[in-house]
Amino acid sequence: MCRKVEIETEVLPVEVLPGWKKGTKITFPNKGDRLSGQLPQDLTFVIDLKPHDVYLLEGNNLVATQVIPLVDALAGTTIHLKTLDGRNLPFRVEEVVRPGHEIVLANEGWPIRKEPGKKGNLKIKFDVTFPTRLSSSQRAAIRQIMGG
Repeated sequence: MCRKVEIETEVLPVEVLPGWKKGTKITFPNKGDRLSGQLPQDLTFVIDLKPHDVYLLEGNNLVATQVIPLVDALAGTTIHLKTLDGRNLPFRVEEVVRPGHEIVLANEGWPIRKEPGKKGNLKIKFDVTFPTRLSSSQRAAIRQIMGG
């Protein structure tokens, strides 16, 4: 038995909206395969997430890890993050930061699809790098400054 196969090409626009998560389905009714004597099948795309270089998605929250040197952890610093929507987001870190410390910026996370204009939080977790060596004069200065 010989079947004739026709290949048809059609470009279907897929608009991925802010806040969509892994597993979101986009269905194009009657755009799939056509079987003999039947209506065309539906064509369904399922959204998957590609890992990002800076951010990790946890629910509606975005998590970014910032590596800072010990001097910035003790004396303060300004962190600059580029948001997913392209903005430069500077924020000043005034408190003493220890490894694992976390700062939460409200409404700077993943868009919440069912609540337009609202976003999850942006969590910045800190990893503090320590110097590998200190001279004796640096040690003495630290002891003097830290009161030890």
